[in-house]
Amino acid sequence: MSTGTSAAAPALVRGPALRRAARRRRFAFYGPAFVAAVAYVDPGNFATNVQAGARHGYLLVWVLVAACAVAMFIQYLSAKTGLATGRDLPTLCRDNFPRPVVRGLWVQAEIVAMATDLAEFVGAAIGLYLLFGVPMLPAALITAVVSFAILALQQRGHRPFELAIVFLLSIIALGFAYTVIAAGGQSASGLTAGMVPEFRGTDSVVLAIGIIGATVMPHVIYLHSALTAQRQRPQGTTERRRALRTLRVDTVAGLSLAGLINLSMLCVAAAVFHGTAGDFDGSLGSAHEGFGRLVGGGAALAFAAALLASGLSSSGVGTYSGQVIMEGFLRIRVPLFLRRALTMAPALAVLALGVPPDTVLLMSQVVLSFGIPFALVPLVLLSRRRDLMGDLVNRRVTTFVGWVAALLISGINVYLLQQVLFG
Repeated sequence: MSTGTSAAAPALVRGPALRRAARRRRFAFYGPAFVAAVAYVDPGNFATNVQAGARHGYLLVWVLVAACAVAMFIQYLSAKTGLATGRDLPTLCRDNFPRPVVRGLWVQAEIVAMATDLAEFVGAAIGLYLLFGVPMLPAALITAVVSFAILALQQRGHRPFELAIVFLLSIIALGFAYTVIAAGGQSASGLTAGMVPEFRGTDSVVLAIGIIGATVMPHVIYLHSALTAQRQRPQGTTERRRALRTLRVDTVAGLSLAGLINLSMLCVAAAVFHGTAGDFDGSLGSAHEGFGRLVGGGAALAFAAALLASGLSSSGVGTYSGQVIMEGFLRIRVPLFLRRALTMAPALAVLALGVPPDTVLLMSQVVLSFGIPFALVPLVLLSRRRDLMGDLVNRRVTTFVGWVAALLISGINVYLLQQVLFG
């Protein structure tokens, strides 16, 4: 009897311990989507959403909601691919595509990473200028120092870096929550009407395309798969399915937060500027001045602080993405700080030349439009392969939706590029 009792006791102990270990493993898969979500509230989104609300009120609310839904699907697909294969998307491309294709994908991905970093770096510098009156070039240098500090956290593991990014994302969310409350006057009927698909003139079409074009950032498609692949791979079908459910929750939560922030940008601009601010020129500086004049100093401060947090957080994420791109496509690992120094050089050069910051933001979005199909198409091609994905391979409907999303977004961005270049 004593032998049976002593054998049963460890079994009882192991049961709760195993359950706690399983919960810890599932918890480890929370976080990557919130890092990816930062790209959806970068300074380019600020400029696009504010202009949409100021010019057309709540008309394009439905575009934001649809874009958020598409973003959730694509980021979920990227996270699932990282979970199933234990590799990031650039590495999978290197291992499965011909070398000329891989080199071409790497070149365009590097251009996209630099364009992304350009917008985010400039956005942070604008935030410092609006908050403290620091001239743009010194503000850019300060941004570089702060972004180096954020990136240093990555050397301690993925969790400290992710927590820092989530903290900055929270500042963005709180900034716009305060601005929404301070602005007041939100129209429930306007929001409801804005959910009905409708355009009013060419300008609303172009702005809608701009919103969608700025939503799916190719660099975070690469990064999300990498952040997921870095986790300890679950063993067995049951654990993999549980981890996949966790990633699904993480993706919905992270991208929903990004969607709400974007929606608040548009709604605040609609409430404050639409029909009342004829002198609003669409720039971030003009928006800051308008919030101070029409709502109050607190709203202007919250807007500038959110913009600064957006630029700093998205800049760190962009640099991290660049490292994943180079290491994955070429199997070359460059120190993260060297990578930061190389990618911020174009931003410093542009600001030193005195190019208007809002023009820089527009130019960067044009370049980004090139990169989206080069990330989406390989993602769909690879995630439908059972030999790579195992039991997490796409269902036919998932692959079909992926192709539709890739074709629609690619076509939308080509049209946007045509509008920007040829009017």
